[in-house]
Amino acid sequence: MTDALLRRAVAVLSAASLALLALSAPTMGQANSRSRPVAPAVAPAAPALKGGFSRERLARLDAFLQSYVDSNRLNGVVALVYRDGQVAYERAAGWSDVEGRKRMTMDAMFRIASQSKALTSVAIMMLLEEGKLSLGSPVSQFIPAFAHTTVAVRADTGRAIVPASRGITIRDLLTHTAGISYGTDALVAPLYQAKALGPAAGFGWYLADKDEPVCETMERLATLPFVRQPGEAFVYGYNTDILGCVVERAAGVPFDKFIETRITQPLGMVDTHFFVPESKRSRLVTVYASDSTNHVSRAPEGQRGQGMYADGPRRDFSGGAGLISTARDYARLLEMLRNGGELDGVRILSRKTVDVMTSNQVGTLYNPNGMGFGLGFSIIERLGADNSTMSVGTWGWGGAYGSQYRVDPSERITWVMMINVIPNRTDIAAKFPVLLYSALMK
Repeated sequence: MTDALLRRAVAVLSAASLALLALSAPTMGQANSRSRPVAPAVAPAAPALKGGFSRERLARLDAFLQSYVDSNRLNGVVALVYRDGQVAYERAAGWSDVEGRKRMTMDAMFRIASQSKALTSVAIMMLLEEGKLSLGSPVSQFIPAFAHTTVAVRADTGRAIVPASRGITIRDLLTHTAGISYGTDALVAPLYQAKALGPAAGFGWYLADKDEPVCETMERLATLPFVRQPGEAFVYGYNTDILGCVVERAAGVPFDKFIETRITQPLGMVDTHFFVPESKRSRLVTVYASDSTNHVSRAPEGQRGQGMYADGPRRDFSGGAGLISTARDYARLLEMLRNGGELDGVRILSRKTVDVMTSNQVGTLYNPNGMGFGLGFSIIERLGADNSTMSVGTWGWGGAYGSQYRVDPSERITWVMMINVIPNRTDIAAKFPVLLYSALMK
């Protein structure tokens, strides 16, 4: 190649390079915005998880619970969630006693009312496993006063009392299909009032003020008419209190001692009692009441308020509504059941017995739209039937003071939410599981 041709080739290549640089160079406005290196795009980090729950979304639950305190819809609340046997969430919000400026704590003790029924149902099933009774056993085998019960029916004269069509069984009581109410129904309320039950017992279920053994109370109940024939309907009432007497008679030991020595002590439920020990009374949550504007104020003393769980006669041990407990204690009972009857090496029931307890035993008597009832618990049989996102097979119950619990075997979740508000007009129990499950990521 001649010198002239070489010089021409170099010139062409130089021009091409300058053109390429010009095409890639920023305009003046772009130069200012791109004067610093731009970091490569990075996908946002996945939210941190705890037990499969999003920490970010659990923070919503914190804010939700606190909002009920800040708006005076609740004095305070304790929530506890287990996943795979480990604590995934726990929160104590608000006040145990507003007036006394006592903050709510995780070891606060609550009146759990009908959450007591789970322990009594477990006690009955323990005796079943020992051959001391069967589901078909007549109640009269243990409480002779139940040999000939009656039923109140509406008549032209107002009320007629007829014989029961058959004897009441242990199964009837466990499933609330014995026809026995709390005696507050208008049809029978005056009769129950005269026997210090029904309206005379606060909301019907309250027995803490009675200075008599539970079996004496239940023998008196047997003389009163019930409101439906056995096996005819789901009727919520004194059923589980009757079972408390059955436990006492079948086991041959006082009912409270059976619960203590056979269930709460073995499971390490150190804060579950029928009446609060003197040394723990400062931990008992004060009861509040929702008013017509959905705000709370301190409930009165007596049956429809504070009750006599610290200063009562301490004689009538209500298996249907009498226990005091903490969220942590109660979760141990539920975890035992979720684990098929065993916890930390202590076996209370067999796996098959728990399966029966947590399976629908009443067909559509409890609810025809996707909810069943087992031997002590309601059960979700259709997704969404309880207006939540909990799984089919989830079981649980609650108490008159507003507390709730559920066990979801599919997701391996146990949760307890405790308040002491009566009457309780908040919607916290309905919303809590929805917010909880919205935080479930895996």
